[in-house]
Amino acid sequence: MKTQALLILGALVSACASTSSVQNEGVTPPPAFEAFTPSRSAYKIVPGDQLEISFLAAPELSRTVTVGPDGRVQLPMIQPVMIAGLSTPQAQSAVQQAMAQALVDPTIDMLVTTFAPQQVFVGGEVGQPGVFEMPGQIDPLQAIIMAGGFTDSSNMRQVILVRRDASGQTQSYAFNVRDGIYNPQLARFGALQRFDVIYVPKSPIAQHNLFIQQYIRDALPVNFSLFYDVAGGNR
Repeated sequence: MKTQALLILGALVSACASTSSVQNEGVTPPPAFEAFTPSRSAYKIVPGDQLEISFLAAPELSRTVTVGPDGRVQLPMIQPVMIAGLSTPQAQSAVQQAMAQALVDPTIDMLVTTFAPQQVFVGGEVGQPGVFEMPGQIDPLQAIIMAGGFTDSSNMRQVILVRRDASGQTQSYAFNVRDGIYNPQLARFGALQRFDVIYVPKSPIAQHNLFIQQYIRDALPVNFSLFYDVAGGNR
């Protein structure tokens, strides 16, 4: 029985080491972070933003509107206008073009008065998984800290970022947070975007510990405390 326990535990430890080395290979870095510069692309309107629209030639039509979940705004005398994903000047032009069907002078002023919440989702092996509102421009490590930090069973070397691009396609990236913590030069985390998903998986050793619990300790008549007694006696 002693020999059986030692062989099983040795095989699992060997598997842990091999699994860890495989998971660290081929890690894809996340997209580059776009710094604050004068040439940076303008803010794009999203569902939930509130806009103040002022009609210069028809002040009675002026109002504050909210961009709907479908990305459109509703205004009198025209069909809803799609403006999500557009900058404010582009959205202003789209609304003026639509209003030209009903007004001789469709000139408007448009201003974003309230921005929709910039939320991210953090799940997996963190202290408090959930939906979090970004207080500003933050990276995945900061989001994980907002979610209560890593647990003891976290795989800090293989954190996953899931992001939906402008075309609606889902992309995923893996990055090594542990190396970035200890060496900032390796911290290519990038800035999070609205509705990004951060997922922290279990570490290989945690997965194997669960395997031991579920499939060996509970299923086989092996007294693992015996191994620890023997190991302790050999120190």
